[in-house]
Amino acid sequence: MEQTELNEQTTTEAMVLNASQTIAPPVNNHSQTATRSPVSPATCASCGGAMDYSPNGSTAPSYVFAIGKVEMRFPSLAIEKEFAQATGRADTKGLTDRAAAHAVLSEPSNRYIARQICWVFTIEGLETYILIPRDPADYDQLLQAVRPQPSPLDLDVVVGLKGSIAPPDMCNGLMVPIVAFDQIYSFDRDSLIKAIPRPAKASAKEFAPAAEELFDRIMLAADNAGSMDDHRALNYLAVRYPAIYSTAAEMFGRNSSLSSVDVQTSPLSSTRKVVDVIMTFTNRATDVDDKFFTRVDVTEEFPFLVTKMSPYFDR
Repeated sequence: MEQTELNEQTTTEAMVLNASQTIAPPVNNHSQTATRSPVSPATCASCGGAMDYSPNGSTAPSYVFAIGKVEMRFPSLAIEKEFAQATGRADTKGLTDRAAAHAVLSEPSNRYIARQICWVFTIEGLETYILIPRDPADYDQLLQAVRPQPSPLDLDVVVGLKGSIAPPDMCNGLMVPIVAFDQIYSFDRDSLIKAIPRPAKASAKEFAPAAEELFDRIMLAADNAGSMDDHRALNYLAVRYPAIYSTAAEMFGRNSSLSSVDVQTSPLSSTRKVVDVIMTFTNRATDVDDKFFTRVDVTEEFPFLVTKMSPYFDR
């Protein structure tokens, strides 16, 4: 099993980890130094009910590793009017609505509004989760996801615990599962693709389209809400493991097309949940399949790589 150490970088783009060339979106650095008690998703009064597990471990937790976008919504007319008054007091001349909202909510004196806003996570345009931070200091991560200059290629990765369905009065009638998150990564697709180490044999002109196609295939996987083990593994590999892109680029260079990406329980899965992610490439001329796989441990909240990408043989 390979371990990596984070190479300390502070960029607004995707970052590459040192030892295994692991892709990682930017780490959000917080300015707060005071220690705050984490919010317990099992008992949080604002969470809309208990989460799907209990502190004594009687029920297994449900984890989320999802790729989508963070959006802000007003849960009530009163909060919307309070935000409008705060905006009126701020200097927002020349700013777009999005940039003005980001500037207003970033002010320390307006953090009370940020705590009242409903933070919605959408996947492929569908409202999928309502987000709450497990630690109050992590509202910074939500604010960073509200980009002053948004782009259709903007993406956010949410890692956390999925709980119960939100009550109607929590987010203006929106009833979707609540996710108490521990980490949010915010980046855009182009930055992610550029951060992937390119194989020596592949030109930038060839590699970028191959990486984009594979990423899009993973994003468009059926019902990928990032809550099932196989989808968590796929999403983890999409943003943290460059070898899947290198393999795709190499096989495209051999005149093979990506015919399928499958996930199945690994034979090594016993006390821990381990899945095999299998990529099948079919030669366009001979119709012969080549398969490659990697193993991912999805037992806990943060998935990790078990084995590197290697040839796969049907058993």
